Amino acid sequence: MTRRELLLAVAGLLSVPAPSLPAASLATRIDLWPARPPGGGGPDGAVEISARGAMRHIATPLLEVFAPEQANGAAVLVAGGGGYRRIQMGSEAWPAARWLAARGITAFVLRYRLPGEGWNAGALAPLQDAQRALRLIRARATQYGLDPLRLSVLGFSAGAHLLGLAAMRADFRAYPPVDALDALSARPAAAALIYPVMTLQPPYQHTATRRVLLGAHADAARAADWSVQTHVRAGCPPVFLVQADDDPVADPHNSALLAQACAAAGVAVEWHRLPSGGHGFGMGRAGTPTADWPAWYAAWLRRMGLIA
Repeated sequence: MTRRELLLAVAGLLSVPAPSLPAASLATRIDLWPARPPGGGGPDGAVEISARGAMRHIATPLLEVFAPEQANGAAVLVAGGGGYRRIQMGSEAWPAARWLAARGITAFVLRYRLPGEGWNAGALAPLQDAQRALRLIRARATQYGLDPLRLSVLGFSAGAHLLGLAAMRADFRAYPPVDALDALSARPAAAALIYPVMTLQPPYQHTATRRVLLGAHADAARAADWSVQTHVRAGCPPVFLVQADDDPVADPHNSALLAQACAAAGVAVEWHRLPSGGHGFGMGRAGTPTADWPAWYAAWLRRMGLIA
């Protein structure tokens, strides 16, 4: 799809007036689906949020929009981690969204379905939500003052697995089209993946991501199919990676495997190895090596042409 075709498609989908936009510290919400998500099922009732901002019991998948006071045209879809058992909003997704909005980037935080909460789509449910979110952001591009070609993703831990799959498998149809919006591309322009879970294959399969998505006894073919690095091909979006060498949750080989796959396929990759920092450091912890990565990320966004 050319730039002109994409802009025309987006314009054709915009049939509602733009609402007033919130300050960067606030967020509006957009439901991902016009009715029940594909396959149905799932929990009922209100979302549950822990004292530290971990979210579960996701009955309605949606986007939370953090709009800057002066949008620069770039957009980022953000997904927190949590091993697909919860979503780390308070420590990962919301701080990242505020950081992005403070720099003129419109951030869309993804509240995705958790496979263990009774959704009939099972392991596909979060990927369906991620693909729908990318299309929905493009459909709202004019409304939020965005360039639909400057849409990238930022994922943490299991959220990096989810958005890594969405980026590397953009041509995979995780759900049948439900409306005209699904004619838009689900390919992001670039993917930033922070302390990511990339592989579900031995010997690095001992993660909650693997257990929730595949169970304890998945065969080798299924484990490969749900590993991000196996889907890297020429033409996939550029990748930005950050991981600490002492990560106790996602073995650092997760980043190494993806970086190697990108290099072999000719996909641009920037990989930052931190000497320490563990897992779950979000936008960085002051006084540790993890505090440096947001500046590297901002520089990478500029080099990618995603922000001025």
